[in-house]
Amino acid sequence: MLGSYSTKVNPIENKKLTLESLLELDFNTIIWIAAPVMFALVALEYYLSVKQKRKLYHGKDFLASATIGFGNLFVNALTKVGIFYIVVICYNLTPWRIPHTWWSYLLCFICLDLVRYWSHRISHFQRFWWSTHVVHHSSEYYNFSTSFRLSWVQNLKIVFFLPVIMLSFDPVVFIIVHQLEILYQFWIHTEYIRKLPKPIEYVFVTPSHHRVHHATNEDYIDKNFGSTLIIWDCMFGTFKAEKEQAIYGITKPVNSFNPVYLVFHAWGDLLKDIWKRPKMTWQILFGSPTLWEREQMVSKDKKRTKNE
Repeated sequence: MLGSYSTKVNPIENKKLTLESLLELDFNTIIWIAAPVMFALVALEYYLSVKQKRKLYHGKDFLASATIGFGNLFVNALTKVGIFYIVVICYNLTPWRIPHTWWSYLLCFICLDLVRYWSHRISHFQRFWWSTHVVHHSSEYYNFSTSFRLSWVQNLKIVFFLPVIMLSFDPVVFIIVHQLEILYQFWIHTEYIRKLPKPIEYVFVTPSHHRVHHATNEDYIDKNFGSTLIIWDCMFGTFKAEKEQAIYGITKPVNSFNPVYLVFHAWGDLLKDIWKRPKMTWQILFGSPTLWEREQMVSKDKKRTKNE
């Protein structure tokens, strides 16, 4: 056995905290409840964009996003046991407990949202972590289905969440808050919701903020990393208000709708670069992906000009 809940904090009366007891809980309930609403909103947004001739959707792009999303769900199902096992071990290693109360959900949300801000920010500044995230930015369209583009290897980022897990929130609290944070990301991927009332815009991440984050406009690159709260960007100097229309995608376009390539192309580029320059492995792994992508585009332009 890996340890036990105290009777005070155990959401499952008189049960020890083992992998088996944790797996008995259906943590996917929130997602399955939300799924029909999400699909309905995608259909509505698509209908409106066609009716209004806004061209917010592209058939192959949508299929790529949907395939990547289903692939992510499949991978999560396969890795769930491993993730829960890590949560169980960390929970039982700590000699303290944060009780399962209403305020523990609020505290966990604040801690987790802060960590998500920093993990997201790091994912944009280091190529290794960018490779786990780039697929989410690869679409040149911005709609609800873009939120489905979640990497099949993004669970590597659990290392960023270990400090929150080690605070010893009840695992039920941690996993529910984590799922709600992920679900929050869905509604901010749209062109239809413009500016919201200022109190909301000042505190929470909104579609306006997130459009900036997905843009390749010079002033917008590497801004607005907040997950649910925008206050972290304001505090740490990465906030940018939306002004001009966002141009979506990445600075080095992928030019493909193949879901497997979209998920893994950055890993291929990373490994090729390390193979060519093994002595610079550390710099390559944790160097800036934005600078590297721009260098690649400049190099490609030079070759094109030379051939002409």
